[in-house]
Amino acid sequence: MNRREFLAAATVGAVGVSIPRFAPAQVAPALPQRPNIVLILADDLGYGDVGCYGQQQFATPHIDKLAAEGIRFTSAYAGSTVCSPSRCALMTGLHTGHCSYRGNMGGEPGIPDSDVTIAEVLKSAGYRTGIFGKWGLGTVGRDGYPTKQGFDRFYGYLSQGQAHNYFPRHLMDNDVAARIGANVAYGDKKPSAYAPDLIQKQALAWLAEQKAGEPFFIYLPSTLPHANNEMGRDTGDGMEAPDEHPYKEKEWPRPMRGFAGMMHCLDQQVGEIVAQLKKQGLDRNTLVVFSSDNGPHREGGYQPEFFNSSGPLRGIKRDLTEGGIRVPFITWMPGLIRGGQVSEQPLAFWDLLPTFAALAGASAPAGLDGISIVDPLFGRGQITHPPMYWEFHEREFKQAIRDGDWKAIRVGLGGKVALYDLSNDLGETHEVSAQHPDIVRKMEALFVSMRTDSKMFPVKG
Repeated sequence: MNRREFLAAATVGAVGVSIPRFAPAQVAPALPQRPNIVLILADDLGYGDVGCYGQQQFATPHIDKLAAEGIRFTSAYAGSTVCSPSRCALMTGLHTGHCSYRGNMGGEPGIPDSDVTIAEVLKSAGYRTGIFGKWGLGTVGRDGYPTKQGFDRFYGYLSQGQAHNYFPRHLMDNDVAARIGANVAYGDKKPSAYAPDLIQKQALAWLAEQKAGEPFFIYLPSTLPHANNEMGRDTGDGMEAPDEHPYKEKEWPRPMRGFAGMMHCLDQQVGEIVAQLKKQGLDRNTLVVFSSDNGPHREGGYQPEFFNSSGPLRGIKRDLTEGGIRVPFITWMPGLIRGGQVSEQPLAFWDLLPTFAALAGASAPAGLDGISIVDPLFGRGQITHPPMYWEFHEREFKQAIRDGDWKAIRVGLGGKVALYDLSNDLGETHEVSAQHPDIVRKMEALFVSMRTDSKMFPVKG
């Protein structure tokens, strides 16, 4: 069933959606039906870039407070190791062996009309839906544009490429380019309107319109702390922080000061979102999820080793080792989530669509890779997760699988499998394929069975 068929089949009732062709997702007892959902997604924030995950050189007090009052997950995985495919997996409930976008693409043709997104599922269940920030799955006029993929309101970047610029001349207001006069430079005048601040203002205004008893989903895909890649190539300093931040005078290299300043801005914005929910009395019926789209970058002059951005993990963005795909993941909902919990529950971005559908009393499309993780999301016990799969098409074709505590990586369809036991080797420093030929054979079979070919992303090599 494609997107149009899905929407045509949906009938909104008193508690959500009834779609006869699908078995309805089960809502766990004692959890509210149709809670509000706030999904905050950082951009290129590493596992070690948050205080509650071990960062010691700069502070993230508001994000840390979310964890202190909620659940900090230690085995959560992004959809991919770069932006667009990670967001595609998040939005569609399909991992990169099956989803439309399996890598970043120039020109961003957009996810197809047949894809069903989180926003469409929730909108069909009676939710108001808004996105503020970086979409990265289709530009204006394409089927993948957010207002064509279930979002009522969009304010943010036209494209993933434009999102590198923190002082753009315009941002998209739904389908219209809204000019930012303060960023039109002439003479000695320099751009002065910081895009994350402009986007946050619009997000807070939209939140202020929401009312108790009328469920909403707000997706906040920040660009922080992604680099301005183009500026970094020219000057070696592409970490565009706001003018004022606590690390401005630190005796660190300028890109590192900029990175810390961007993290300060992100953290402040998380605090503002929570404060707005509390101000409106919506916090106790709102699930807040915080995460990042992939591991830390080495762009714009930033050196991830400086702040130990990968924490105890090996690798960074564009790697399929843990440092490229394992990310911070925090859930918060006062009154229903007991604070101070730490969970080792494995989960992945493609689990969010079926999970949010279950919370909304809606039905998820058939054939998803994700599973409902409602119980672990609320600290109600762990579940056995099926094997997780990633593939990546930049430079050379790579695949990775996590199955229980086993992690396998291979380069090329017929490449040698590198095997790691994450239960005692989180840093993936001891390759053990020779000692476990039976596990290697299982992983080789999974590398074949867990993917389908893609015309948009054919395997090369």
